[in-house]
Amino acid sequence: MIASVPAGLAHLAPLVILAVWAAVVLILVSIFRKPGREVGYLAFFGIFLSALSVLPLLKEGPAVSIFAGALLVDRFSLLFTLLFLSAGGLTILTSIPMVERDGKGLGEYYVLVLCSVMGMILMASTESLLTLFIGLEILSICLYVLAGFTREHSKSVESSLKYFLLGAFSTALILYGVALLFGVTRSIELRSLARAFAVPADAAVDPRAMLGMGLLLVGLAFKLGAVPFHFWVPDVYQGSPTPVAGFMAAGTKAAAVAAILRVFCTGFQGPGVEAGWVPLLTVLAILTMTVGNVVALAQTNIKRMLAYSSVAHAGYLLIGVVVTSSMESRQAALSAILYYLAGYVFMSLGAFGVASLLGKEAGEDGEEANSLYGYSGLARRRPVLSALMTLFMLSLTGIPPMAGFLGKFFLFRAAVEGKFYLLAVVGLLNSVIGAFYYLRVVVHMYMKESTTPSPGPALTAAEGISLGVAALATLYLGLFPVWLLDLARSLL
Repeated sequence: MIASVPAGLAHLAPLVILAVWAAVVLILVSIFRKPGREVGYLAFFGIFLSALSVLPLLKEGPAVSIFAGALLVDRFSLLFTLLFLSAGGLTILTSIPMVERDGKGLGEYYVLVLCSVMGMILMASTESLLTLFIGLEILSICLYVLAGFTREHSKSVESSLKYFLLGAFSTALILYGVALLFGVTRSIELRSLARAFAVPADAAVDPRAMLGMGLLLVGLAFKLGAVPFHFWVPDVYQGSPTPVAGFMAAGTKAAAVAAILRVFCTGFQGPGVEAGWVPLLTVLAILTMTVGNVVALAQTNIKRMLAYSSVAHAGYLLIGVVVTSSMESRQAALSAILYYLAGYVFMSLGAFGVASLLGKEAGEDGEEANSLYGYSGLARRRPVLSALMTLFMLSLTGIPPMAGFLGKFFLFRAAVEGKFYLLAVVGLLNSVIGAFYYLRVVVHMYMKESTTPSPGPALTAAEGISLGVAALATLYLGLFPVWLLDLARSLL
C-alpha cells in the first residue's frame, strides 16, 4: 500500500542533505580558491549524514509516493541509496590525494560526486519516466566533467569527449522511447504503463510501444555498459582519473540496474510485453558476459582489463533481471541482485583504489603504472597492497569466502530455480574464463620479478580507510551473507 501524504516529504532527507551539502562545499570552494583535503573530508561527512538519514526510513512500513507520483521512496530505493552513498563515500576518500595532486586542489570535484549520487538516487526512486530521465541527466552531466577532470592529460579529455558524444545519442534514444510510450499509453507513469500493457497473452501489443520499450532499453544498456553498447567503456575508463573509473564501474552500474528493475518489473509487465523483452535481455546477458570476459583476456592495461571486467559483470546482473520475469523466482532474483551489487561495489572500488595508488608515481598517463607488468614483484615492494589487490581479484573471480563467490552463486541459483538453465550454464562458463585474467594479476604480483626497485608512494590516511573498508566489507559479506539476504527478502 502506498501512502501519498505531505509527511512523505521527510523521506526526501537523503536527497536534501546531499543537495545542501553540495551547495555548502561549492560555496567554500569559491571562497577558498585552493582548498585542502579538508573539503574532501567535509564532502565525505555529507555522504555519512545522508546515509544516517536512510536508516530510520528503512524501519518504516509503507512506501511513500511524493510529488504526485514522480518519486517512490520504498525500501527498494532506500537499499540502493545506501549502495550509492557507499560508492560515493569510498570514491571521495580515494580521490582526496588525487585531487590535491592532479586536480590542483579543485574542490568542485567533490561537488560533482555528490550531485552524481543525487542522480543515482533519483533513478532508483523513479515512478515516472520523466524522473528517470532527470536523474539520468544529472548523473551523466556530472560524469562527463569528472571523466575529463585532469584536463592537462590528453587521454582524460579524450575520454570525456567520447563519453559525452555517445551519451548524447543514448539520451536522445531514451527521449524518443519515452515519447513513443506516451503517444501509445497517454502516460509516463510506470504503473499506468503496466495497466496499459496488461493485455491477454494472445493479444498483440502495439508495435509502437514495443519500439519505445526497445529504445528505452538501449539507453539504459548504454549506462550499464552492456554489449553491443559497451564500446565507450574501455577508452573512457582508461582515460578517466582512476577513482572516477571505479565510481563509474560501481555506482553507475548499480544505478542502471536499479532503473532497469524499476522500469521492467513495474512498467513492462504482462505476458505480451514480457515476451518481447525477456528474449532480448537474455541475448544481451549472454553477449555481455562472453564479450566482456573474452576481450579482457587480451588486456595488459589494468584499467582496460577492469573496464571489460565491468562489462562482464553487467552481463551477470542481467541474468538476475531476466529471472525477475518469473513470479515464482522474482524475490530470489531481486535479493540476489542486491547482494551481488553490494559485493561488487566494494570489490570493484577496492581494485580501482589500488590501481589509483599505484598510478600515483607515473601519473594517470603513465603506461608502466597501469600496465600489468608494472605489478610484477609488487608483493616484495608493497606486501599489504598486494594482499588487498589479491583479495579483490579473488572476489571478482568468484572464489570463496569472498562476496563475489556467493553473489554469483545466488544469481545462478535463481536462474536455475526460474528454469533459465542456458543463462546459468553460460554464466558459469564465463566465470571460469574470467578466472584467468583476474588470477594473472596475482601471479604477476607474487611470482614475477619486479620491474622497478622503487617501493612506491606512501599510503595516505584517506586511501587507507577507503581500501580497508572495501576489503573488510568484501570479506564480511562473503563470510556473513545471511543478514543481507534476509534483509533484502523482507524489504522486497
